[in-house]
Amino acid sequence: MNCPYCNNIETKVTDSRDTGNYTIRRRRECLNCNKRFTTYEYIEMTPVYVIKKDGRREKFDRNKIKNGLMKALEKRPIGHDKIEEILNSIEEEIRRCGKEEIESSIIGEYVMKTLKDTDQVAYIRFASVYRSFTDVTSFEKEVKNLIEQYGGEIKK
Repeated sequence: MNCPYCNNIETKVTDSRDTGNYTIRRRRECLNCNKRFTTYEYIEMTPVYVIKKDGRREKFDRNKIKNGLMKALEKRPIGHDKIEEILNSIEEEIRRCGKEEIESSIIGEYVMKTLKDTDQVAYIRFASVYRSFTDVTSFEKEVKNLIEQYGGEIKK
């Protein structure tokens, strides 16, 4: 591993932690300039392909889910660590099913389920795009279902 500061090839690992979801976090120190930096190692898994609504297949891209979550969670009191936790749980669900192909609708349902338990405002935002609400009635129905499910109290 080259030092990002001085490009020296000799570094030592000062701390190593399993962060879950097939990831190891390593703190490193350059033996030349003594600066520290963090690296992450990921287990390379068999690629998973997503089957889109129109039948196309494309390689699973974690960043697409992250972008959707970021839009839904914009200006909400959810920290970056929690977003990473959500992403990791969704990716783990996908990998746990053991299939090499998964429909995009199943991934969307994983995201919806996680958001519903995390932040209902973000859930409604995501649902409005994901379920393509065409009118206010569809939107209102989803909000009513949410209120009924949580006994009249929406988590903020």
